Amino acid sequence: MARQTSQGKGPSQRQLRVGELIRRTLAGVLARGDVHDPDLNRMSITVGEVRTSPDLRVATAFVLPLGGHGRDEALAALRRNGKELRRAVSKELTLKFSPELRFALDETFDQMDETNRLLRQDTVRRDVEGD
Repeated sequence: MARQTSQGKGPSQRQLRVGELIRRTLAGVLARGDVHDPDLNRMSITVGEVRTSPDLRVATAFVLPLGGHGRDEALAALRRNGKELRRAVSKELTLKFSPELRFALDETFDQMDETNRLLRQDTVRRDVEGD
């Protein structure tokens, strides 16, 4: 579910590949509790997707705490520990540049819930079943 650039083209294969490598590595770092922040280590955070800039110098990780509770606290803890997370991720990856890590909430599940809610409406279901 990659976002398109302003030119109408999606991310390159390299961007997708590096984004997935960063996603897996970041998820592992968070799962192992490699960061020295007790607040962050108490949370179970899912890394749903990582999108990289075309030059691979910025990586935006879309994250969600387990159960969706404490979103703001999780985002604050990740941002507070961004430099340490960047170091931990770059130590495990062999990239020319260590990308700056940015964090945003993963709203995919909220969007799926809203879509399901819309599809359950009587008027929508009647239209779909009518075809």
